[in-house]
Amino acid sequence: MVAPFERLAGVISVVSGYMGGHKEHPTYEEVCSGDTGHCEVVQVCFEPGILPYEKLLDVYWRQIDPTDEEGQFYDRGESYRTAVFYHNERQRQKAEISKRELIESGRFDMPVVTRILPATAFYPAEEYHQHYYKKYPCHYARYRMSSGRDAFAGQYWGKEKETGKERLKGKLTGLQYEVTRNNATEPPFKNEYWDNKREGIYVDVVSGEPLFSSKDKFDSGCGWPSFTRPVQEESVIEKKDLSHGMVRTEVRSREADSHLGHVFSDGPAPSGLRYCINSAALRFIPKEDLEKEGYGNYRSIFD
Repeated sequence: MVAPFERLAGVISVVSGYMGGHKEHPTYEEVCSGDTGHCEVVQVCFEPGILPYEKLLDVYWRQIDPTDEEGQFYDRGESYRTAVFYHNERQRQKAEISKRELIESGRFDMPVVTRILPATAFYPAEEYHQHYYKKYPCHYARYRMSSGRDAFAGQYWGKEKETGKERLKGKLTGLQYEVTRNNATEPPFKNEYWDNKREGIYVDVVSGEPLFSSKDKFDSGCGWPSFTRPVQEESVIEKKDLSHGMVRTEVRSREADSHLGHVFSDGPAPSGLRYCINSAALRFIPKEDLEKEGYGNYRSIFD
């Protein structure tokens, strides 16, 4: 559960641990025995101005089997039963609404049994449990696949990919769709933002995720919007691109997986990087509209 949350913009930290039991400072072995009453949990610290609580809940539902009362996939026992631990009344209400909406969606043909419980003392797990997917990536990937978790998610949530494509085609222009979904490149000097000099931020045209700031924009002469860095490092993903007989580094948005452009090492100081981005992958939010558009927490960039 750490990896899906850590990939979200607005997440400050994700810590593995134990909650809901009656013994202070339990060990992993004690929790697994079922004698302490604890659940294995992750504690997510996040910035609500960037990442709404509802989004955390949505990501959570997509990672689990909420109909299983006895555990999760290969992992059986009380400590593996699913639960959302809320920290205040507002979170409780939102969690209950989210659960009810999931039930009413008819997505599952079995009762949703995930519990909504008040948060109790949180005990961090042993160090070797923290960020396991980073420490042992091969083992993590094999276990996730062989456990049946990925197959389950594909069965119950995979249908959204096709319906999502149709929704996007209705939301985006033809060029925006081709760039973000099919890795197309728009013409240089004939795009919306290559010479935009207004102050503001640039967000993902698909998801609205903040990506770049005018503070980091510069005229590279290439004919596309160029930036020295993302507004948040975790907002973008870099991938090796071997297309067109070249070796390049592709840049994609983390949340919507939109193709944005490429990053090169010929930029100005201090980063020395040039994020060469398609205008069609972006939507510009002027500084004076940040509050109105729901990006008020980014106003401080320009103060």
